Amino acid sequence: MHTPRQHIPETVTALTLIEFNLVMSETTTAIQSIEWREDHVRIIDQTFLPGRTVYCDIRDVGQMWDAIKKLKVRGAPAIGIAAAYAFYLGIKDIQDVSYAGFKIEVDRISNYLSSSRPTAINLKWALDRIASTIHALREKPIDEIKESVLRLAKTIHEEDKRICKKIGLEGQKLIPKEANILTHCNTGSLATGQYGTALSMIFHAHEAGKKIHVWVDETRPLMQGSRLTAWELDKAGIPMKLVIDSAAGHLMKSGKVDLIVVGTDRVAANGDTANKIGTYTLSVLAGAHGIPFYVAAPLSSIDMAVATGDDIPIEERDSSEITTIGGTKIAPKRIDTFNPAFDVTPAENITAFITEKGVIKPPFTENLKKLFS
Repeated sequence: MHTPRQHIPETVTALTLIEFNLVMSETTTAIQSIEWREDHVRIIDQTFLPGRTVYCDIRDVGQMWDAIKKLKVRGAPAIGIAAAYAFYLGIKDIQDVSYAGFKIEVDRISNYLSSSRPTAINLKWALDRIASTIHALREKPIDEIKESVLRLAKTIHEEDKRICKKIGLEGQKLIPKEANILTHCNTGSLATGQYGTALSMIFHAHEAGKKIHVWVDETRPLMQGSRLTAWELDKAGIPMKLVIDSAAGHLMKSGKVDLIVVGTDRVAANGDTANKIGTYTLSVLAGAHGIPFYVAAPLSSIDMAVATGDDIPIEERDSSEITTIGGTKIAPKRIDTFNPAFDVTPAENITAFITEKGVIKPPFTENLKKLFS
């Protein structure tokens, strides 16, 4: 598929851009979409992929808010990691204040970062974890608290790498020795600290010598499948074919899909799952054709404070995402639009969750609760 060349957004001019070719190992698990670089964060600006590999050096909390909002960094676990580093960038230069004054700034920064994207729970999870650490250290000097926040951000990043590997190793056991797998959106190293969630299952199945083939949904409107997942699978040398989203039902009816694996942005306590728009449709089609429907979910994506999917906030994005492609208008000028970024798949449509603590099967209300007991 030809992707029109994208223009550099105006806000990017405020960042340091370094463009160069990635040095890759044999598998795409070597990709580092987020890195801490001594005093700032470096991300791959995913809005330029697959045509160009552009790195952005982010040095303040406002730049990270912009990067999250505009999907320069995306994927629920990656957003959580990015927010953790951004929290430190927001507090590191606060000078000569009491803890009370420092706490006011901490709350302001946390609320600001939370406003960037509402659906992925990993963002709030990371911010709450840091806020709890700051509260626990309230008797310590402010500089010591700052250092602890940076250490915690690095810990969250490293934990995610280990978690994603565990998900991949556990989940690949569910993949037959020969399988056609359908996946939606992007759930690889670009969306996490490393390896990915649903794609981690695919990568590890491939590395285990299984004969797999992947159907890659393009994932309209921002084409995270064609731009990002296909790019990662190509780097890993995994056989695949790109399909339009609406071809999924035809593939299933034709017997060309053995299982579906997706990621998630938030799982409710009963197992209802919010993921990229179009996921619910796939789950219904999977049920109609007797195809296993798996969700790869780190525990940080499970929100036990939300009872059902009806309580998950669904982000709605700008109309330009569906009225233009690569800056070219594809719809009437004054058309009304509805552009939800996510939908909710009911728990009853899900075969199992794959977490770092193993495979979770129904009943989900009971079994998800056990994970946190």
